[in-house]
Formats: sequence, C-alpha cells, structure tokens
Amino acid sequence: MESTSSLLSSGTTTLSVAQVRAVVETLQRRLRAAVRGRDEVIDLVLIALLADGHVLLEDYPGSGKTTLARALGEAIVDDGPAERIAAFRRIQFTPDLLPSDITGTTIFDVESHRFDFRPGPLFAHIVLADEINRTSPKVQSAMLEAMAEKQITVDNESHALDELFFVVATQNPLDLAGTYPLPTPQLDRFLFKVRMKHIERQAELELLESYPKRSLELAAAEAPITRRQVLATRRVLRDQVQVVPALRESLVDLARALRSDARVLQGASTRSLLLMLPALQARALLEGRDHALPEDLAYLAPYVFAHRIECAPGPDSPEEVIQQCLKPQLERLAKVSMQR
Repeated sequence: MESTSSLLSSGTTTLSVAQVRAVVETLQRRLRAAVRGRDEVIDLVLIALLADGHVLLEDYPGSGKTTLARALGEAIVDDGPAERIAAFRRIQFTPDLLPSDITGTTIFDVESHRFDFRPGPLFAHIVLADEINRTSPKVQSAMLEAMAEKQITVDNESHALDELFFVVATQNPLDLAGTYPLPTPQLDRFLFKVRMKHIERQAELELLESYPKRSLELAAAEAPITRRQVLATRRVLRDQVQVVPALRESLVDLARALRSDARVLQGASTRSLLLMLPALQARALLEGRDHALPEDLAYLAPYVFAHRIECAPGPDSPEEVIQQCLKPQLERLAKVSMQR
C-alpha cells in the first residue's frame, strides 16, 4: 500500500480510512512523546483538529498546555501555498491587548507609497490563545470572527486565514480576578471545553525520568505529517465515516430533551449539533472504525454540550443533566441495534 504522503504528492485525493488512520497514529505518537499522562486530552484535541473545531482548556499553570499546542504545531509541516505562515503562535491575552495586536495592521510603505497589511499572530496553523478570558470583549470579538469565518477584518478589508487554522484556548478556573467571562456566542465556537486534572503519579515519574531531555526534543524524534495530510484526513472522515440516521435522531432528541428540561435555562444550539457530526466521525476514526457508534455519542456529549447549556442553581452539574438526558437515547439505540 502506498503511503499517504506519496499518494498526496502524486495528486491522488481519494484515500481510505486505513490510510488516514496512519496519519492520526503519527500525530498521537508525536504528541504523547511531548506530553505525558494526557492521552485523553491529546485525543480530544486531535478529534477537534480533524473535525475542524476549536478547543477550550480549563486548566492551571504548568499543566502542559503550551507544550501540547507547540508540539502539535511543530508536528505539521507546511506544504501549502508559497506564502508560508507560522506553524505555531502563542498569544498571551491581557486586559490592554488590542484587536490589531492579534489580527495585524496596515503600515504605510514610504517607498511604494501604499499601505501594506502586516499579518498578526492569528496567521498560523495552530494558535494558543493563552488565558483568553483576560482580554477585553473587543479582542474577543476579533477572535470570534477568526474562529467562525477563518478570516479577519482590518480597515474594512477581509484577509483569509489558512484552511488548517486551529485554536487551542485556555482559561484558569481558579483565578477569576480581572477576567472577562467568555460570552455565550464565543463559547459556542469551541467544539470542546476540557477540564484538565493533575496527571497520575506514574506519568509524573516518567516525566522526571526523561530529564534533561526536553519534551519537544522527544517529540521531534517522531515523524511529522504535512498540512495536506491533515486536510485530506478531514475530507476522508466527512465522506467515508458513516453516521447512521438513528444516531442523528438520538443527537437531535438529546438536544430537545436538554432544552425542555426544567433544570436547564439555556439549551444546546443547532450549531452544536452540526459540529457534533464531524466530531463523532473523528472519534470513530481514532478508534479505527469507518462508522460512528452510540459509545462515541456517550463519550463526546459532555465535552460538546456542557459549556453550551446553562443550568439553574442546584445540585446537578451540566454533565449530570446531560448524562441523564442521554440515557433514554442510548437505551433506544441499543434496542435498534439488537433488532438488526
């Protein structure tokens, strides 16, 4: 079997699930070499990347978020258009940040007597938006356009971002002083919100034993992939990984159950249902399947819906409400599969 790289270089665009699965495994190995004890978070980030979504990590300092995002950026070789962009950029969000600090600005060139656009750090494959809730709503609005439309607007002129554009944003759940909570439309642009926990003891020991080698040095020993391979993988999972009608119906019924639940003040958006479909396909691909299963829905639902719904004050967390509303759908899917 030809490698994915050789097929892409020869102009072939029709790849099999098995071929793009090799691309995913390469990324997994590289990221797991860089970040220890975060296999679940790595898989969720990869699912979001392949599903063309974005990820919000709720974490604490020193949890490996920067290393993870940088390792992902450095794992992807730019083989796109002649005008190269950075593989990875980190933006440290602060209250005094301006939209032009992240989007770019126009500069007057004395020699050519014209205004030239100078791209900002958003022009990268992988962007780490560090402490995104510490910047003003004006800057958050600039991020909203970039994440939703893959473009930015400066001086009434739109500039397209790369097709691969992927945001890993972070916020600290403990330190709320001086923050601007993300509005609902901004949260709705994130495919997943992932709460990170401390890694296991054995993983911390392995991390210490790898000293003095740096994590990114260990990751660099693994083979990279290309930008075209990532884009081809997105096309394959959308075209060749099946989501059966019964699973789509259960997804819609779950959303309707959340909206009608007395404990829920604001239900899940229709956009979240559309974003869930490629996420289900990506999760199936990571599991080596060409079709999504109810277990994919059960696994992903809390990550997709918990940050999109608002619950009334009470003992139930959003995750608990989602699990309770999901249970009848999973039972129905089990009956459907048994009848086949």
